[in-house]
Amino acid sequence: MIDGALAAVAAPVAHWLAAPQAGLLHPLWFLAGAGVSLVISGLPFRVPQQYWRFSGISDLMGIIGASVASAVVFSVALWLFDVSPPSSTFGIIYALVLLVMLGGARVTYRVLYGRVPYWAARQRIVLIGDDSVVDLYMRVFERNLRAGTRVAGIVAVGAHRSGQRIHNVPILGNVTEIESILDRLVRGRHRPDSLVVTDPAFRGSQLTDVLDAASTRGIAVLRAPALTDLAPAEQVCLRPIPLEDLLNRPQVELDRVGMEGMVAGRVVLVTGAGGTIGSELARQIARLGPRKLVLLEHGEFALWQISTELSQTAPDIAREGIVADVRDEARLDTVMADCRPDLVFHAAALKHVPIVEHNPTEGLLTNIHGTRVVADTAARHGVRAMVVISTDKAVNPSSLMGASKRAAEMYCQALDIHARASGDPRAMRCITVRFGNVLGSTGSVVPLFRQQLERGGPLTITHPDMCRYFMTVSEAVGLVLQAAVRGTQGLAEWDSGNRAASGTDRLLDNGGIFVLDMGEPVRIVDLARQMIHLAGLRPDEDVAIHFTGLRPGEKLCEELFHGREAPVPTDASGLLMATPRVVDREAVTRAVDDITRYAQNNDVEAALRILALLVPEFDHNPDGDARINGRDDTPEQPAGVQGLMARPARARIGPAG
Repeated sequence: MIDGALAAVAAPVAHWLAAPQAGLLHPLWFLAGAGVSLVISGLPFRVPQQYWRFSGISDLMGIIGASVASAVVFSVALWLFDVSPPSSTFGIIYALVLLVMLGGARVTYRVLYGRVPYWAARQRIVLIGDDSVVDLYMRVFERNLRAGTRVAGIVAVGAHRSGQRIHNVPILGNVTEIESILDRLVRGRHRPDSLVVTDPAFRGSQLTDVLDAASTRGIAVLRAPALTDLAPAEQVCLRPIPLEDLLNRPQVELDRVGMEGMVAGRVVLVTGAGGTIGSELARQIARLGPRKLVLLEHGEFALWQISTELSQTAPDIAREGIVADVRDEARLDTVMADCRPDLVFHAAALKHVPIVEHNPTEGLLTNIHGTRVVADTAARHGVRAMVVISTDKAVNPSSLMGASKRAAEMYCQALDIHARASGDPRAMRCITVRFGNVLGSTGSVVPLFRQQLERGGPLTITHPDMCRYFMTVSEAVGLVLQAAVRGTQGLAEWDSGNRAASGTDRLLDNGGIFVLDMGEPVRIVDLARQMIHLAGLRPDEDVAIHFTGLRPGEKLCEELFHGREAPVPTDASGLLMATPRVVDREAVTRAVDDITRYAQNNDVEAALRILALLVPEFDHNPDGDARINGRDDTPEQPAGVQGLMARPARARIGPAG
């Protein structure tokens, strides 16, 4: 009806433009004829079905076709009824006037739809991103006018043309000039309320620089949802920058085909399945299509959580939840006999440094004896490969937790060397993977900081120079699976077995340990300040930071490699290899037997003496003194380990005290 009315108005206007002396007054049949001709001509071009609010180029083409067809039909009708047009150009003029009126009505409606007054309170935002991505988001914000958001400028990422405009919004400069751009806006009283990052790949050090520049000027930094995650246009939700985005880590290409070949159709057992690493292992393994996923966990509630989650996210994957203690050899033997796993991921451990310091026998029994129990029972029951999760705290350990994990590494190294050298194609491979902290893990610093921020602070840090390696849990677990694929290459039934031996294979044959490429270490105080910024607050002003002193067993900075080790690249992306000292299988077995016996008898002093002989670089720091990490001058074959090899266990160490 509106289009017909516009056509009825367009006809006398076109007649007047063609013959001004004729005036604008015309009989009703003339107006009605114009309206009817447009309604008829617009049907093939689907003009009545156009959604004015979303009018675009395709709608314009339909309007052009309908205008030309209507002008032709109207002119023919005038000729049939013996009505002379005012001039030979009337048809062309009528088509142009009709096009302007129909198109103008749609443009006007689209511009005015949901428009809030210019003077109304609106949030001024500046978009950061590539011009093509910014263009898409600006279209979204144009349809989100009722939210009161106005794009006041664009900061380009990569090549840009400063001073030009996109949708009449100026490009202010490149992101590398963010400080000068913000200063210019503040001086000109055009200070934005927030900066909005539109590019999902914009992260790391560049994002950190933007956060620093914005926080000093009291400007929030938000991230737009991914284009694939956009809700309806009226519900676009900007969210705070996640802490993970500040890690300056390149994307690692994972061997998804190899992972599926390793897991699909097989029984996989995960110990510690309710923990941070174990639960993420369960999630990612479930996506690879195992025949059965066995979740082994000592804590009932943690096991219930991950089992319930998988029942919703991976309902088609057969799974079994088992409550068991990895230190219980009889129980583990029954589990392995019943489940017959092909692959075991051993993530169960006591990992909290101060807690293990105060409960030494529990830490030794879980981390050393428990690892030995899982490995031995897995090997007895035909498991093809076992992947052991280790930690950077095992390098030059200053804590009982770190030393116990290093002892577990050494036992697994000895098993793997023996299996690879035996020539038995059925011998179990034992792959060890070492990495640092994961963001958000249970008991780690990030959840603690979040809790302290919710209470208004202060944030507590043990030492201003404390630094750690960080990685997201999903990335760490993806690389653990990558290491498992690389470590099991050559198993005849898992791959072709025709690969030529590489330097990585030779290192594995000699006890090499996979180390995840963690990037650069992060100072904990910098992490705390960034979390305060991300919360929209100011460090030391809105939220205080207190230093409490090192805790028992802590080091200022963790290490991924021993002082005498050089990081060795591998032929798998994201993975390095450590070549730590190895100990004969028989000797390390005797040492683990002694540590277990003394720990079970609660003889901590004797157990620690054996542990110190097995791990001579263990420089215990029970008082939490701030000192240089570890000892870098440990000989390749220390006297203590030689002694372990040479003498019977009972003759080696006397009674405690």
